[in-house]
Amino acid sequence: MKYLIGIDDTDNLESRGTGHRVRELADWLVENNLAEPKGITRHQLLVDPQIPYTSHNSSACLAVDTERADDVWNAARQFLLLTSAPGSDVGLCIARWDSVTAEVLNHGRRAKVEVLTMSEAHEAASRSEIRCEGLTGTGGGVIGALAGIGLHRAGNDGRFLWLPGLRDLKGKYPIEEILAKGHIERICTLGDEELSTENIVDVGEWVRPVLRNGKSTLYVEEQNHEWHIISKDRIKNLSN
Repeated sequence: MKYLIGIDDTDNLESRGTGHRVRELADWLVENNLAEPKGITRHQLLVDPQIPYTSHNSSACLAVDTERADDVWNAARQFLLLTSAPGSDVGLCIARWDSVTAEVLNHGRRAKVEVLTMSEAHEAASRSEIRCEGLTGTGGGVIGALAGIGLHRAGNDGRFLWLPGLRDLKGKYPIEEILAKGHIERICTLGDEELSTENIVDVGEWVRPVLRNGKSTLYVEEQNHEWHIISKDRIKNLSN
């Protein structure tokens, strides 16, 4: 069964970011035979003086397949309590894929443009039967953790920090090979033109598909009669 795990605010100014911590959590779940990670997305939330954040105010969402949701929750909770940075305000949420309600989708959208409260996050999670807990500090990370779940489930926000095999891709490959090795679901131009699988694409060294229409989507463009993924700055602009 598919679940989404939302995590936010595990770091401080001296530590690695939340995206790194969530990749470690995915490895932890595999090592303990608890879940099969499917992908990790990063979601940019509102940057505002009223909101405490470390550097960018982004949250992460880990999609997994598991039949042991309670064990996954307990393991994730334990892992984050052990590894999160001093001074962090960790929030953790877990939701069954088909339990994510319109209210949670709306919470995700609002978190990109509004200052929200912890009580709003807890109430929305409770009404949707989503487990949600602030683990350290103020626990304010629950706002972003739930937003990450809503935005991932909506399918049109953020970029993938990890997919199975994605970070091993460097250089030039036929599209068919990129799809298979990187578990990317779609490769197309910004004009939505799909390329034939025989085309060669230079993916460079920073491959980050975006989440569009529920699919991991890699955008490419033609330069000097060769196909390349779009620039890092354009990927960030599209996924923020």
